[in-house]
Amino acid sequence: MKLGAQKWTEFYSVCGNASEVSAYRPFYPFRPGGTSHEHLLSGLGVTCIDDLRRQCELKTAERNAACPLFWTLGANQVGKGAIIGWRDVIVPALADATVKLWPFDGVLRDLLRPRNLVIAETYPAESCRWLLGRPLKGKGKLEVRKSASTALIQWAQSRDVRLPPDLVQVIEQGFPEGDDAFDAVIGLFGMLEVVLGHRASGEPPDEARIAIEGWILGQRAP
Repeated sequence: MKLGAQKWTEFYSVCGNASEVSAYRPFYPFRPGGTSHEHLLSGLGVTCIDDLRRQCELKTAERNAACPLFWTLGANQVGKGAIIGWRDVIVPALADATVKLWPFDGVLRDLLRPRNLVIAETYPAESCRWLLGRPLKGKGKLEVRKSASTALIQWAQSRDVRLPPDLVQVIEQGFPEGDDAFDAVIGLFGMLEVVLGHRASGEPPDEARIAIEGWILGQRAP
């Protein structure tokens, strides 16, 4: 992992101007005002926004496309979270040989061994369909999140997942802290759905795609 070092030294530094965007510094923009996806496309040498999405992030019949990884503006942006995740969590953790990065280090069933710590990516919008049987539109609203509470608690009971009383209360109240807390719990429940054997981990058969793009845990490969 050389991100943040050598020719990738500025990789985590979000670009303030469109002229700064490159493969070695792909995150943009630093602040709103006069910015557009076109600046990102031009700087990275691609023609459409889907060129910046991995296959697992493209629109499916069940959900919309994910926000492009390198875009850092707006409520659904993931770029700044990716920077923190890679720089502060994943890259330092991989210095330990017992830490495995799914699916790059292998299929999940082979990585889940004693003393291993496995890092995997989840997508709450994907997990919602498994847990609720439907997408959850408008989850930024408290009442919408509260409408999912019964289904989430029933899911935990059906999987023999024991929830602490304070978490049950948070779920029943519709996650008063906001949809970030909702997404965190949905992501955790989605991982449990896979690890407990109720859903396949979903590794695509294309080894080259796994080696370069990775995958979202539990998402079915095309």
